Amino acid sequence: MSDVAPRRLALLGGGFSTDEDGLLDDWLLDHARTPRPKVCFLPTASGDAPAYTERFLAAFGTRRSVVPSVLSLFQRTLDDATLRAFLLAQDVVYVGGGNTANLLAVWRVHGVDRLLREAYDRGTLLCGISAGANCWAEASHTDSFGPLTSLADGLGLLPGSVCPHYDSEPGRRPSYRSAVASGALPAGWALEDGTGALFTDGALTEAVTRAVGARVCRVEPVEPGGGVRERAVPCRVVRPAPRGHP
Repeated sequence: MSDVAPRRLALLGGGFSTDEDGLLDDWLLDHARTPRPKVCFLPTASGDAPAYTERFLAAFGTRRSVVPSVLSLFQRTLDDATLRAFLLAQDVVYVGGGNTANLLAVWRVHGVDRLLREAYDRGTLLCGISAGANCWAEASHTDSFGPLTSLADGLGLLPGSVCPHYDSEPGRRPSYRSAVASGALPAGWALEDGTGALFTDGALTEAVTRAVGARVCRVEPVEPGGGVRERAVPCRVVRPAPRGHP
């Protein structure tokens, strides 16, 4: 039997920052490696916005089964050794939305990119919404620079590209399809709002939705002749837990 922990990450099309029902966060926590996981929120992409942090703590601080924390980098207080120990102790790292390009730049300045790779290799579940989903892939579809564009940059923990808000933001779907068709972005995963996708060692192992009809799509270039092939993957509908569930 191998002692190597599975490497897992989750892309979220919702969660505490957009949904009131908590269904996608419930699904996420079901995949934590321990029944009472330490969950660290990284609001870097929003510039460590206080309101975002407060919303996370309000959502996760009331869960008896969770030990929540927040890592601020814009007012960093931890030295390098303490920062490493703190991140490697987390069971789940949850990354918020905002500016993908800024997020990556700040992480690299502080060495957080390297620490997250190490945590991932040790079995920490990495996840996030919007920019917090984009960051794990090789490349992403982003509005970090204003207009929608291709960002051929990321941590590369997930092969290919990611596009969030596939159904809810004007221009997202045609722009991402065009980028994949032209080769500006590699084949990848597009998430409509209300969905979640879990990857284990780089392969999709589960897709869910809290909104019937919302999709997780695989988008690939068609050769020869251009164009793209878009395939919706089967999604399990997540439901509220029965009364009495913690």
